[in-house]
This record gives sequence, C-alpha cells and structure tokens, in this order.
Amino acid sequence: MPASSLVVLGRLTKPHGVKGDIRVDYYADSAELLDKPLMLRAGRFAPRPVRIREWHLWKDQLILSIEGCNDRSAAERLRGQELLIDASFLPEAEEDEPYLRDLIGLSVRLEDGTPVGELEDVDFPAGQEMWSIRAPEKDGGYEILFPAVPEFVRDIDLSAGTAVIAPPEGLLELYRDGASSDSPDDGLEEESSSRKA
Repeated sequence: MPASSLVVLGRLTKPHGVKGDIRVDYYADSAELLDKPLMLRAGRFAPRPVRIREWHLWKDQLILSIEGCNDRSAAERLRGQELLIDASFLPEAEEDEPYLRDLIGLSVRLEDGTPVGELEDVDFPAGQEMWSIRAPEKDGGYEILFPAVPEFVRDIDLSAGTAVIAPPEGLLELYRDGASSDSPDDGLEEESSSRKA
C-alpha cells in the first residue's frame, strides 16, 4: 500500500512488564481498528506489517501484545515507532471532527485574517497535539510549533482549506524573532564588525 494512504493510529511509548507488551499513545476512538491490517514505522524507514496478538487497557493506557515481540528488550526496540493503518479502513469522519490527515496542507490564519503559514505536520509529543506550521517563504519559511488545544484553535474549515488560530501571546513573535536572528546576513554582519574591532 502506498505510504500516502497510511494514517498514524498511535505511537509506541515504553515496555510494559517483561513479556514484550508495550504501551501506546493511541489516537483513535475505537480499539476495533486494532483488528485490521496494521503497520509499524520507525522514523523515515519504510513501514512494515505487524500483527497484534491481543490488547488491553491498564489505567486508561492501551497495552499491545505484538506478534514476535516476546520480551522487554524487544519491546524497548519498538519504542517511539508509529502504528499505522490504511485510510480505507477508517470510518467516515464526523463533520466537526476531521482526521489528522485532512488537516495537512491547511492555510493557517489568525482571527483577523493575517496568514500564519501552511500546516505541514501533526504530532503528539507527550500526548499533546502539536501542529508544525511553515511560515510563508516571503517571511523566511521558518517552522512554528503550535499547541493545538481547543482554546487556541478557533475554527477548521476543510472545504475552504483553512484553520483559524488564536495563539498564546508572544508565541509567533518568538519563532519569528528566532528565525531572523539565525539568518546568514546577521552572522556576516557580526563577523565583519568583529574584524573591524
């Protein structure tokens, strides 16, 4: 199956016990998807098929038993890998709850219409939904990491291809100022001025 049709269901976090079970940050609402054909992906390596032997919940945390993963060391080697499913197995999304894959490419704007950039990626470090937004090239094309919590995301309109955000005060300036201080021109000026001194 083409990589473009794969959707991230979750991320393997750390071993659970000594028999090869592993904890998962699971992004889907239903565990029924675990019965479908799944794949694992480590970083930028090609995804590979994986079979789930069984699963259970432990303190609201999903625990997987994966075929071929029989001890804690094997589970440790899977830490950080993504659990993937083909998009064709997903149920139809609700209108007000789009899938993460539908967000990629949205034009992100402020409430007053000011463009922020294009949404390039969605990740879940420490369980927090984080958007990677690429600022327009004319502004330097730097990356903005945006915490996509409900109070900061005002609207998502898939038909218009837009997302409206209200970032915390100073967040966008932090990335903009950081990008401008990293520009090659600034470095050249500092070098030339230090030579003069």
